[in-house]
Amino acid sequence: MKKILRGGWTTGACAAAGVKAALTLLTAGKAVDAVELTALDGTRLTIPIARVEKISDGATVEVIKFSGDDPDITNGASVITTVKIFGDEIIFRAGIGVGHITKAGLQLPIGEPAINPGPRQLIRNVAADFNVRGLVVEISIPAGVELAKRTLNPVLGVEGGLSVIGTTGVLRPMSEDAFKNSLVPQIDVALAAGHRTLIFVPGKIGETIARRLGFEVSAIIQTSNFIGFMLEAAADRNVERVILCGHIGKLVKVAAGIFHTHNRIADARLETLAAYSAAEGLPAADVQKILDANTAEDAAQIINANGLQRVYKQIARRVSLRAERFVFGKIKVATILVDYAGNVLGLDEAAENFIGASPEQFAQPERN
Repeated sequence: MKKILRGGWTTGACAAAGVKAALTLLTAGKAVDAVELTALDGTRLTIPIARVEKISDGATVEVIKFSGDDPDITNGASVITTVKIFGDEIIFRAGIGVGHITKAGLQLPIGEPAINPGPRQLIRNVAADFNVRGLVVEISIPAGVELAKRTLNPVLGVEGGLSVIGTTGVLRPMSEDAFKNSLVPQIDVALAAGHRTLIFVPGKIGETIARRLGFEVSAIIQTSNFIGFMLEAAADRNVERVILCGHIGKLVKVAAGIFHTHNRIADARLETLAAYSAAEGLPAADVQKILDANTAEDAAQIINANGLQRVYKQIARRVSLRAERFVFGKIKVATILVDYAGNVLGLDEAAENFIGASPEQFAQPERN
């Protein structure tokens, strides 16, 4: 029997629930232990209130984030909302653990608290239900400073903590599409910073090498396994050039026309390495060793032992060709292949021209 995954509520819904509990206390003198909230898609949510208390000029409410079966890093975190009835407009403030916007390209202007439009609208709706025009709403997530280090926020330009997020207020277990879409804002931020050449890295290895090669951090884009999806997103935004920089075990799949690189989707690493090596003259017995290898790193040792490092350039060329074809020539693509140890194995001519170097010019990274 297929398991039905539980949903939850977003940090934005937690904050809106906090505002509702605070206004209930301030206007009716009643401390509640749960509130009903209508999400922006019409879903009715019942959100428990962990703590509500009156302060000198307002109220403070704590709500515990519940993510259901979604692997959300904020699950169990406290979202604390302090509310004061004041003035004729709703003013949003970032408390401890909630960041500020420091780069253009996001949904909010630079300098604004990282409280996204969805949560802001939820809070406005709550205020309207109470016929309250003016509020000062400060949102804190005490664990947010540390949790933000495990997100893309530093890359996106959200400094000081987490974003208070949620399109509707309802948190449903993340689909693959939702995860892919969460990667795209990196492109918007990089474009807003003036970059026209972006460095796509499928993981930390590629990012480390890209930084060592001197690429600007603000131009480095994490793609995870979704290289094809991110190329299409870049093409839709008229990106001029993409440099793919990553471990050979990931990018060799692109040479075979595989643009979703998770090993459960497709895996032709060894077959592709074997085919290109055979084309460059690798003896049949060693071709079979590559096919029998456990990893791309093991296969690379066989290639290197035979002095066939030129294979990597051929593969890099093919990666770029396949990627350009994938987006119908809308983007110029260059490719840099690396290994776990931090060596640049191969570049195609486009990458060499762009960075003005060849693999032989890259020294081994320093060892501690």
